[in-house]
Amino acid sequence: MMEDQQFRQEVRDWLSANFPPALTGVNGLIFQGDAHAAAANADFQVWRKAMADKGWGTPTWDKAYGGAGLSAAQAKIIAQELSAIGAFNPIRSYGTMMLGPTLLEFGTEEQRLQHLPRISTHELRWCQGFSEPGAGSDLASLQMKCVDAGDHWVVSGQKIWTSGADQADWCFALVRTDTSVKHGGISFLLIDMTSPGVEARPIVLISGSTHFCEVFFNDVKVPKGNLVGAVNQGWNIAKRLLQFERSSLSEVKTDVTPLAPIAHAMLGTDAEGRIADADARARIVHNAMRHAAYLQTVRRFNEEARNGGPGNGVSTLKNLWSNIVQRRAELLVEVLGADGLGWSGDAYPADAREATRALLHSKAFSIYGGSYEIQNNITAKRSLGLPDR
Repeated sequence: MMEDQQFRQEVRDWLSANFPPALTGVNGLIFQGDAHAAAANADFQVWRKAMADKGWGTPTWDKAYGGAGLSAAQAKIIAQELSAIGAFNPIRSYGTMMLGPTLLEFGTEEQRLQHLPRISTHELRWCQGFSEPGAGSDLASLQMKCVDAGDHWVVSGQKIWTSGADQADWCFALVRTDTSVKHGGISFLLIDMTSPGVEARPIVLISGSTHFCEVFFNDVKVPKGNLVGAVNQGWNIAKRLLQFERSSLSEVKTDVTPLAPIAHAMLGTDAEGRIADADARARIVHNAMRHAAYLQTVRRFNEEARNGGPGNGVSTLKNLWSNIVQRRAELLVEVLGADGLGWSGDAYPADAREATRALLHSKAFSIYGGSYEIQNNITAKRSLGLPDR
């Protein structure tokens, strides 16, 4: 369509004028996960402000909420043009991927006006307070108490595996407001992380990163207006939010660097110019084929869901992508040979250290956002129509 072509050219012209060349090819997740790195990078600050002022960080949101009021088709064009020049969305966050869409569906207008504009500018950082030491895959077993104290709530308990909690300004959390029922006793609450009684403790992982935290809430006072939806209706809201989360997880970095050229350099080639190691060659080709099939599946699911949000296919996509990227990480480290043995120290090349850390981190992909088994159960019941037992 002519309108789409004109808009695409507008996007290209604007990106050419505003995207800092120094950020080309940079993984935007570095800044998403580390507020200190974001604050220290002048180019990133310029880029984030430009995208925030344009409203293209959350392009389909209404302008009153900090968005640009664009169509889904226009948002897709922006994403395509960002990818084409090695750029990234500097506004992408837990706020834009999960909480924002949830507030648009379940929040009050007051809550939307309070939070969405600041999510659209990445002014405040959010974390997700769902999992607990005794409530992981069985999330509905959560025990963090939320007691009605008249003009406010009092929250007490613990969350764990909370990404970025030590750098977050706010937390969207599931809390127990009724102990007599399981799923029907959960509410959805927004908590200011600067409130007295909140303590976030980073968890050091084998990869050396510390983006996961355990968070303690000790008699934290929360305003009544921070409740999203009705009391004890949080489980339904959480299920919808998890659809948004799994949709975002199934779309991350689908344009990965091909492994074949790296294998050519590290493993050598045979007389026909193929990867010399036949077994490695077969597994690398298989991974590339699954990646290509996955991208086609995403396109098909998008066509089937034109008129709605994330559908039942989200769980399937999440599991497929988790497995593909895990296998790819293993293959890359294998191809690197001795260089891939370490994730820190000058004895290993920087790119190899990053690849090994990525391998270690990838082990979490089949757990976070809902475990592999949970996703298969959802696919079986909602997509295939199989009975619970």
